[in-house]
Amino acid sequence: MIDLVTRAAWGARAPRGSYSPLLSTRGVKVHYTGDRVDPALLDDHDRCVAKVRQVQAFHMDGNGWIDIGYSMVACPHRKVFVGRGPGHVCAANGGGLNSAHFAVLALVGNAGLVEPNDELLLGVMDAIDYLREHGGAGKEIKGTATATPPAARGTPCTGGCARARPGRAGSRPRRLSRPLAVTCRRSRGGCSPTRRWSAARTCASGRRR
Repeated sequence: MIDLVTRAAWGARAPRGSYSPLLSTRGVKVHYTGDRVDPALLDDHDRCVAKVRQVQAFHMDGNGWIDIGYSMVACPHRKVFVGRGPGHVCAANGGGLNSAHFAVLALVGNAGLVEPNDELLLGVMDAIDYLREHGGAGKEIKGTATATPPAARGTPCTGGCARARPGRAGSRPRRLSRPLAVTCRRSRGGCSPTRRWSAARTCASGRRR
């Protein structure tokens, strides 16, 4: 069962406007933060809460978006934060791409905490399952490959990609390096997450709903 952290529980700011509705998608795109994530949050969930608030603040105050750009956020304690949630268009996948997939952020970055633990990978899959059940998300699990607009180049990447790769039944997470990729093969024993990392680091910054 998903361990859901509501917007009230993580102290989310109210959105500045109305979300665009989204009844179904082809699937979900998984992201990493694109900045430094403090490894200390592995032992302190309050730091995860603070990081999610930081991401929301950057999206609203830096990008000028109405809210955090992600649908859900997964942390290394297998907790899943509600971002925009199911039923709403996200803002993290890039211009023209947000209505095709929901966006899930995994709390790993390009410095500090750069490799996900098993609990984070399982949290990502919990978020995906939740979006399938409550948001009509399809079977696709992908990362982003959005060209950064010239005006946004040099800005912090808050929509860093996390390319999905097929897993093998019964496999366990492997220690690799670089931006997160996650998928899951279902078996009678439940979910066996696998990961590998991709070199793609593009992001989509700018003003959008």
